[in-house]
Amino acid sequence: MTNIWSFIHAHLTQETAVILMVVTDSQGSSPGRKGFMMAVADTGEFEGTIGGGIMEIKLVEKAKSLLKKGINKPELMFQYHDKMHTTNQSGMICSGHQVITFVPINTSHLEFIQEITFGNIKSFTINTQGISNGSQNSVGFDYQNEQEWTYNQLINSRSVIHIIGGGHVGLALSEAMKFLGFYVIIYDDRNELQTLEINRFADKINIISTYDLIGEYIDQSQNEYAVIMTVGYRTDKQVVKKLLDYPFKYLGLLGSDAKIKSLLAELEQEGFTKEKIAKLKTPVGLNINSKTPQEIAVSIAAEIILEKNKSSPSARYSENTSEFKNRK
Repeated sequence: MTNIWSFIHAHLTQETAVILMVVTDSQGSSPGRKGFMMAVADTGEFEGTIGGGIMEIKLVEKAKSLLKKGINKPELMFQYHDKMHTTNQSGMICSGHQVITFVPINTSHLEFIQEITFGNIKSFTINTQGISNGSQNSVGFDYQNEQEWTYNQLINSRSVIHIIGGGHVGLALSEAMKFLGFYVIIYDDRNELQTLEINRFADKINIISTYDLIGEYIDQSQNEYAVIMTVGYRTDKQVVKKLLDYPFKYLGLLGSDAKIKSLLAELEQEGFTKEKIAKLKTPVGLNINSKTPQEIAVSIAAEIILEKNKSSPSARYSENTSEFKNRK
């Protein structure tokens, strides 16, 4: 997302108008989910994606035509990915629905866009009047009709993953989660560890004197993710005991079946309830018969994405329950 704002800023400084396309709502199986963005400049250049494929090609052309027309207020476009609707068909047959909003941005927005690129603005709002500073407390698409609607989105909102253990799997997982857009923090108690020295994917690396202090480094923030993969059984157990009470959205432990069985039994003997122990995802990762550090990282990343998106509408979203049926 950062590249999009930088792209827009660069073109505005050259006095080139831009159309920002935002997927402001999506239901069912759609190529671009809510929050996907793409910017198209008057030069024909573009940055970002709203899902790809034939639909994106058509919408880029529409953005170019809107730039030529010189629109000065946002426009909504409803897209249906099926053959049942007589209007607003996207040309796709994946059965989902989307609302794409075309937002004209010109030199009058230069200061606002500059503040976004500096990180001083954390959210934006789009309505019938245009784009402006938004609220961090209320996000999403509130649609009443064509004349009354508001969309609010956080800017550069990144999920945080804590990787406790900076070895080979930690390095591979850092790369995978960085690629997926997470803010990656690594923790280890070993100085001059080679896999830490070459880890260019982590946003932050914490070298701690002992894992008994891990709780002093991690705030008890909700909706964050953590994976424990220290160098051995003793330190794994130290970290598990410190973090079991944290409100993580996902807490996983890497290890063999025998090691995990023994560790969980010891936790129960030491007074941890079965309900609390059940919070621990173990063995960590989806079962894809992974062997190498990279394969293990993929399995863990996949399980985290499954957890992260479990409340999102699935590809089998029922059209009968879709709010879209009350729209265009």
